[in-house]
Amino acid sequence: MTETIVALATPIGRGGIGIIRISGARTKDIAISLLGECPQPRYAVFSKFNDTDGELLDQGIALYFPNPHSFTGEDVLELQGHGGPIVMDLLLKSVLKLGARIARPGEFSERAFLNGKMDLVQAEAIADLIDCSSTQAARCALRSLQGEFSKKINLLVEQLIALRTYIEASIDFVEEELDLLAEGHVLEKMNLFIQNLECILEQAQHGYLLKEGMHIVLIGKPNVGKSSLLNRLSGRETAIVTPIPGTTRDVVHDQIQIEGMPLHITDTAGIRETEDIIEKEGIRRTKIAIKEADLVILLLDNHEDFEHEYFELAHPPLIICNKIDLTGHPAGMNAAGILYVSAKTGEGIEALKHLLTEKMGLHSSNEGSFLARRRHLDALQRAKTAILSGLNHLDATELLAEELRQAHTALSEIMGTFTTDDLLGQIFSTFCIGK
Repeated sequence: MTETIVALATPIGRGGIGIIRISGARTKDIAISLLGECPQPRYAVFSKFNDTDGELLDQGIALYFPNPHSFTGEDVLELQGHGGPIVMDLLLKSVLKLGARIARPGEFSERAFLNGKMDLVQAEAIADLIDCSSTQAARCALRSLQGEFSKKINLLVEQLIALRTYIEASIDFVEEELDLLAEGHVLEKMNLFIQNLECILEQAQHGYLLKEGMHIVLIGKPNVGKSSLLNRLSGRETAIVTPIPGTTRDVVHDQIQIEGMPLHITDTAGIRETEDIIEKEGIRRTKIAIKEADLVILLLDNHEDFEHEYFELAHPPLIICNKIDLTGHPAGMNAAGILYVSAKTGEGIEALKHLLTEKMGLHSSNEGSFLARRRHLDALQRAKTAILSGLNHLDATELLAEELRQAHTALSEIMGTFTTDDLLGQIFSTFCIGK
């Protein structure tokens, strides 16, 4: 028999309504003790909420959902009362006296997953939907909750199962002399699988940016205006600006929002030959930041030569020419895809913001899109790596079968059909209490 859990499902504080959620084997008995009877399933009933001594605590709406037709798959009771913190606390204490315990963060959703009410991707989408910072991200999270991402992964798994069945049959029935390469059967199916996997991986990367935000690194020679651009985008004096080249000697981070989308911007030390130990360390950190960036912005003086060593560090960067207030060059993007701005006056900055949101896919069609997490990207990449490795073992059936098994395991981790308790604990610990 599972423990019965209880939690406040609405934010702590004063409000018109406060909701307490109860789930577990003792739910029905608790309902009878608090309400005098168990409400009719799935009907909203106006009830008086009494404590264990029969004293009236509050009154409001009670909803009872018997297992398995509930969010968690267990008996669930929701009490909707007045949203005062004292009232909610008294009601919680009464439920605890009747044998329940306070739920851990995400425990309701975890029980829904463990009881087969949703897969792990859908469970994660609940927390993502709550945390969304833009309309598009919310729509994508809702699609994940409704199973759009799960369907795509399930289709990949079905393709992989069919391929594994064929390969492993050739191992088990070697006397049948199955020709794996006959008419290119295996190669054709593996190439098709890779195409579908790469398509989903691209969508997942887009969904990850919608959820976590894009990491942007500003690079350029000293004194081209990187710190000024960071300050202009953030709307505050985040970085120190002086006419002296090499002012920025360390990486400077800031987070901004454009149309509700988070962007993590890093201002870096200008790369140049120097004997200054501190500046050398800043340049070393700049090179590390470039490797980890989702987008690199190469900032130039308007008159600067475009052919220089920065193209070797980050390709292809977004090229921005600054200081048009000094040269008189019109703001905007030219035919070569170079954007002209002035960090000092703000000319061209709106065009830059629009371009950044386009890079994140904010203005593109989001039909069929979904939110994704880092673990999803890692699993998809591991599956891709295994399949690509398998292409090198078409003449070694056992090795090919093992690579396909590794890919299958990686995809199963996304859905939660193959996972560990540690992973589940890490995922659900980030949820709100009461979800």
